[in-house]
Amino acid sequence: MELRRPTREHLPGYVAALERGWSPDHVRGALAALDELDRIADDTDAFLAALDDPEALGPPIPLPDGSRVARLPGFRRWMWAEGEFVGSIGLRWQRGTPALPPYCPGHVGYAVVPWRQRRGHARAALRALLPLARGVGLPWVEITTDVDNLASQRVIEAGGGFLVERYTKPAVYGGAPGLRFRIDLG
Repeated sequence: MELRRPTREHLPGYVAALERGWSPDHVRGALAALDELDRIADDTDAFLAALDDPEALGPPIPLPDGSRVARLPGFRRWMWAEGEFVGSIGLRWQRGTPALPPYCPGHVGYAVVPWRQRRGHARAALRALLPLARGVGLPWVEITTDVDNLASQRVIEAGGGFLVERYTKPAVYGGAPGLRFRIDLG
């Protein structure tokens, strides 16, 4: 598995996954997939640029309740294995602080296409992303997951993560219980 910067060359694999019902956004799900397909159709270059935006120049980010918030610096990388797209992993941060605003649940988010899960892709992607997080100056990253998402918890722990807290997600994310993990990058 390797991480690739999103490009036109690899876009067909990403689009095919979206069209099969996969979404890079666990919270917004199918709505996020449709939004991404619309953005690709409207302006492919702008879509790709927004996926690699360490200066936070792109458009605001939609939250599950339909509100929009300022984009944070960040980027996504596509997971590629055995010649095909298998998932996406992203990193976001604030300049000058490892803290995140309340509307941002964690520094790292990832999603593997269902037909390629349980093959170690998320673990490999997280390991490959951590040096990039260190490279933007983060001393640690936080990753949140649902209490019942044991697969994600195992991915985070395999990456060196430890449980920081059980918490209640903000109302915009449903107010359900969640787990916050931290991975030290020092």
